[in-house]
Amino acid sequence: MGTRTDTRVSVVIPVYNDPAGLRTTLDALVDQRYPAADHEILVVDNNSTDGTHAVATEFSDSYDHIETLVEADVQSSYAARNTGIGHADGSIIAFVDADMTVPADWLTDAVAAFERTEAAYMGCNVELYTPAEEASLPAKFNRLSGFPIEQYIEQRQFAPTCCLVVDRSVFDDVGRFDETLISSGDREFGHRVADAGYSQHYASDVTMYHPTRTSLDELVDKAVRIGRGTYQLRTRYPERYGSPRDLLLNPVTYLPPIPWRLDEAIQDWTTLPLSERVGFYALATVASYSRTYGKVREALQ
Repeated sequence: MGTRTDTRVSVVIPVYNDPAGLRTTLDALVDQRYPAADHEILVVDNNSTDGTHAVATEFSDSYDHIETLVEADVQSSYAARNTGIGHADGSIIAFVDADMTVPADWLTDAVAAFERTEAAYMGCNVELYTPAEEASLPAKFNRLSGFPIEQYIEQRQFAPTCCLVVDRSVFDDVGRFDETLISSGDREFGHRVADAGYSQHYASDVTMYHPTRTSLDELVDKAVRIGRGTYQLRTRYPERYGSPRDLLLNPVTYLPPIPWRLDEAIQDWTTLPLSERVGFYALATVASYSRTYGKVREALQ
């Protein structure tokens, strides 16, 4: 790819029933130092049933470079992102989840890193944080085990959609997200991008901030969703991910985590107090069996 002369950017934010999170994200995005004339912010409401749409329209009524869209046909964050892609007019498309925050130079730094590396697909660094009043063992577990973006890109060939920046031409070439997936659509898209021969970059110096999940229920909900998505991937793409039947028949699917493997998945594992390591192992076990439940649940639908 050559050096870009068109640096107009479209920022896509899918959202469903999260007015407070959306307000937090938009408050950060309207403070960007990147010229408003050179970027647009597309909020895609995935048919929310609360005050989310009102927050979106409040901002789009106040700022000319913000637009509110609605994806009401398909209940899926990937469908919402696809709607944003369809309306985007930027040569670069950046994705942010509602409830994330970014510093004022985020978009400027992201575009600079994108152009400097001549990237087509780039994942930004994500730091997890927990408000002091919401500190809990699940929150610390999530913070120390979540979002190793560099590892995802280098070893698994994808970046999560919450921190993804993509050249518009990539979507024109390989297509958009698979909106039939409840989870792992970022993984499947990243693999299509890699298969098409595009290089994938990690921008360690472009940081975004994501709140931790602070309760056991939130961790379980995410794990069940991941399990369902894992099974769906095998159902839709068995040639890449293997047979869904083999997944269910594999004894490993039903085993708890191996304790000594947690030092590979959790930062600072060896320095944690024994009580926290025991608690973390219990949470990892709950998450593992929640993913298994998600796989079996999807198989029975």
